[in-house]
Amino acid sequence: MVPPSLADVRRARTVLSGVIRPTPLMRHPLLVAETGLEIHVKHENHNPTGAFKIRGGLNLVASLDAGERTRGVITASTGNHGQSIAFAAQRTGVPCIVAVPTNNNPEKNAAMRAFGASVVETGRDFDEAREWVEQEAEARGLRYVHSANEPLLIAGVGTYALELFEELPDVDVVYVPIGGGSGASGCAIVRTGLGSKARIVGVQAEGADAFARSWRGPVRVAGDRIATFAEGLATRHTFDLTFDILKRELDDIVTLSERDLEEGVRLAVRATHNLAEGAGAASLMAAVKSRDQLQGKKVVCVMSGGNLNTAVLQRILGTA
Repeated sequence: MVPPSLADVRRARTVLSGVIRPTPLMRHPLLVAETGLEIHVKHENHNPTGAFKIRGGLNLVASLDAGERTRGVITASTGNHGQSIAFAAQRTGVPCIVAVPTNNNPEKNAAMRAFGASVVETGRDFDEAREWVEQEAEARGLRYVHSANEPLLIAGVGTYALELFEELPDVDVVYVPIGGGSGASGCAIVRTGLGSKARIVGVQAEGADAFARSWRGPVRVAGDRIATFAEGLATRHTFDLTFDILKRELDDIVTLSERDLEEGVRLAVRATHNLAEGAGAASLMAAVKSRDQLQGKKVVCVMSGGNLNTAVLQRILGTA
């Protein structure tokens, strides 16, 4: 697989034009006052599916040939990637199957069905659902859409970074949550392509830190379990394309406890008046934990999604 370039990201922006609007990059005075940092938030939670993934889904589905459109697409997801593929497939009349873990966020499942996808619940986590999809795609001749090993997906999601760097070209540090790594990869490709000096820092959950351990160490490793409520961060594996990009391009990575992630959700509600899911709030807490190193710097936190299960939100707010 050939990694996408800045030119690929620019082409993706023309595909997305007229379908989705640029998302806000906002400075929230309450957030600045509470953290003591010059933070701007890139609100990918304001997209039509509530997450950044829609950008990649639209770009990839637009590239399908006639045969692929007729046979349909299949993918695995914990929700936001699945919504992106379902949304794009529904717009173009393409059949879509999304496999999710058996304990998946029911509200994300409902959203994917509302976008016309057939949702199959299988496996204990994302990676087991992904393994089922890979077998099913081969058996049925469907277009398998991997959530990370897809250059067109990465080019699509990279369009948020084009907006970010064009609006705030002197940004010093960008915090991006990492699950499969497409969002951070797109951001790094745009940063490097534009010649920005900004540092890109990834954020993972301690309970799903295979990428962080692989990135820091000499070899890639896999986890044996997932222990985080943040679905967008919940993978036990690294993936070839995004890992190769980020091994070269990423400047640092931060891991957060479940308590940190929960406080990030509360901070987003309290200081930005936005609902952020666990992954979407991770960038805020990563900045807070690194505040001593960020004094005097312009920081952007990517709020990647806002599709938090209502029951989980009630629990988090109830334990404030």
